[in-house]
This record gives sequence, structure tokens and C-alpha cells, in this order.
Amino acid sequence: MKSSDELQIDALMERYFEGLYHSDSAVLRTVFHPELAYVNATDGNHEFMDLETYMTRIDNREPPAKRGDPRRESVDRVSLTGHQMGLIEARMTMMGRDYQDLLTLIHTDDGWQVITKVFAYRAKED
Repeated sequence: MKSSDELQIDALMERYFEGLYHSDSAVLRTVFHPELAYVNATDGNHEFMDLETYMTRIDNREPPAKRGDPRRESVDRVSLTGHQMGLIEARMTMMGRDYQDLLTLIHTDDGWQVITKVFAYRAKED
């Protein structure tokens, strides 16, 4: 039986994947902490953004769902350190890319939120 924290994190990750696939910044704002640090660690494409800059990017892109991109995602590991912080390793394929994400979580008055998103991608392998 899953703990309350595990159930909350499962719901958070479902919103994360849904929000990205549908380019829905309203949904993603329920996932990310207002002080989010976004880091693209892809070789040759390092980027650093705050939440508002990232949400503007989300709002301005064509949703992968609208383009009919196939969708694959997985949560490979969830590691909680007590009831205050944790780390998620996740993968998602969309927009012709395979993404690998490291998401740092903190527990706030609003529940679990992603405070850092560090990721890299490569062209999708068929």
C-alpha cells in the first residue's frame, strides 16, 4: 500500500507529463514551485530559466498532443528524504526527442512541488 506522500507524488507526476504533452501551463503551475530553477543540461544547449520564462515557452509552443506525437513516459526512481525533500528520475519521449529529467521536490504548505528541473535530451532513437 502506498503512503500519502507516494500517492501525492504519483498525482504530481501525472500532472507533469500531462502538462508537458498538452503544453498546459496552468497544469504545470500546479507542479512547479514559484521559485523553480529550470536547467537544460543538454551538451551545447545549456539554458537556465525561472518559472515565468519557462511557462512563456510552454504557452508559445505547439502542443505535442496537437501534433499527434507519440507519447511515452516513465518514472524510473523516486527517492524521498524524510517528508521534506526528494528526487525523481523520469523519462519522456515527445517532439522527436528522448528526455531524461532529474526533478528535485520539496514539501510545502501546498504539498509536493518541483523546485528544480534539470534535464537533457537527445534525438529520438527509433
